[in-house]
Amino acid sequence: MKRTVLVTGASSGIGRATTLKLLNEGYCVYASARNLARLEFLAVNGAEILELDVTQDQSMQTSVDRIIHDCGRLDILINNAGYGFYGALEDVPLNEARHQFEVNLFGLGRLTQLVLPYMRKQSFGKIVNITSVGGKIYEPLGSWYHATKFALEGLSDCLRLELKPFGIDVIIIEPGPIKTEWGRIAIEKLMTTSGHTAYATAAQSGAKLLAIANDETIASEPEVVADAIAKAIKAKRPKARYPVGTGAGFLVTVRKFASDAMMDAFMQFMIRQASARQ
Repeated sequence: MKRTVLVTGASSGIGRATTLKLLNEGYCVYASARNLARLEFLAVNGAEILELDVTQDQSMQTSVDRIIHDCGRLDILINNAGYGFYGALEDVPLNEARHQFEVNLFGLGRLTQLVLPYMRKQSFGKIVNITSVGGKIYEPLGSWYHATKFALEGLSDCLRLELKPFGIDVIIIEPGPIKTEWGRIAIEKLMTTSGHTAYATAAQSGAKLLAIANDETIASEPEVVADAIAKAIKAKRPKARYPVGTGAGFLVTVRKFASDAMMDAFMQFMIRQASARQ
């Protein structure tokens, strides 16, 4: 049977690489994003494309209805859409914080709600949630972004137990730095929000740390994440979570064994190292 997959945030980076990987492996892939024009490359390569905004309920409902109409089933949901809004908590307007949660958490939750009745009916399904090492570790000026990823880790763990009796797996993918648009966008938002406030010095240091982590010589290719996703959804008994990419396994392990004081010191050391670089 040819499995049907829905990928959100497929216009670039991890979503795009995952779509191409799964098409190559014989899946029927519905690639979605807010901007259809940015999905044309995937359409040329065999993907079905959908205009889907995870902050709009009707958009999500219409997309799921289209897949069920076309295929009669939906086997795998890859919740990849997301972004990072950085800035001091004091500086970030609450409407921006709420939007961060709408995209990274609530939209994901609502789309999952919409696909679950079909997965339960067929007694099969895979929900793949792209979190981040940022769902395990933390850094100053990233409070709202990290809050969404910490929340997604908890949501995913609860959901895994809820859905196990129905034959549905919930898989967490925890990327480290990846060569995508994410780093550039996060830096821009950080400097716009806190680059000229009482937190300007911290913002400069934070921007340098983000730039280093997302440098092309350090960050991993999005295909590394796509490969991990493909492996996870094929596994008969997938692991609960897959740290993947540069430093991801190391950072998750450090957080697992380090005390809060040790973790604070580690992050402060990393920030000082970044600040010292020209």
